Amino acid sequence: MVAALAIVLLFQLVGEVVSRALGLPLPGPVLGMIAMVVALALSPRLGALIKPTAQGLLQHLSLLFVPAGVGVVAHLPTLASHGLALALSLVGSTLLAIIVGAVTFTLVARAVGSRDDV
Repeated sequence: MVAALAIVLLFQLVGEVVSRALGLPLPGPVLGMIAMVVALALSPRLGALIKPTAQGLLQHLSLLFVPAGVGVVAHLPTLASHGLALALSLVGSTLLAIIVGAVTFTLVARAVGSRDDV
């Protein structure tokens, strides 16, 4: 388990180093995750090593939201002062994501020749 956690954290560290060294706008953990997916696709042995630990982390994923919840509570005055703007941006971005998803789906369906009656 310790080795698997070390591997996961190593990928995150590598992603962070690459992101900062190259000045990329992509967060380091995202780059590390992409690198880990590539490594897992290339090495089934690595996947077998990490799988039990990853499943254990996923079973207790809700615990990882506790720090985020504490951060929200710690910044309640800031959230309250910008509440309307936050609510409008959340609703607007959600609607925009739904619209873009629907339009993309329609364009892809037309491009691959999907029938309307399916």
